[in-house]
Amino acid sequence: MPLIRVENGGAPGLANDTFVSVADDAALPEGGAIVSLARFSKEREALLARNAPIGVRLKSDQSPEELGEDVHRLSLVALEFPAFSDGRAFSWARMLRTRIGFKGEVRAVGKYIFDQLAYQRRVGFDAWELPPNVKPEDFPKAFAEMTNVYQPSADGKKTIRELRAAR
Repeated sequence: MPLIRVENGGAPGLANDTFVSVADDAALPEGGAIVSLARFSKEREALLARNAPIGVRLKSDQSPEELGEDVHRLSLVALEFPAFSDGRAFSWARMLRTRIGFKGEVRAVGKYIFDQLAYQRRVGFDAWELPPNVKPEDFPKAFAEMTNVYQPSADGKKTIRELRAAR
């Protein structure tokens, strides 16, 4: 599946995915692997001891807080959108970036739509597995749609209220 990534605050672009999503009963690849929270919990010691990057995929009803301090030992957290109408991953991404202080990749996976891209970026997503309805060229357009914002978020962008107060 194609992957879009924003690196170092730059422009979004197609990226080489160095991770493989692995089923709970499948063998791990030599390189980076993304496993379920259930598998991570069960095989925690072995997964963290590997000499390869590890990521965890969280379903929309699984809070990143379930990873505990191990979150800082992960290379990425993939947050699932089971349907575009399920927005819990927005909260999880913001929690990862602001409350937990996660510095690794936060990846959107599943069913999301163009209208959500700018908001995903604001709350801390920096990588996206592309669903069939979203194209790589959608990202720059979506990210440029909102020049001013009303709510604070993980991106640190000044709100309209802050901009007005600075006059």
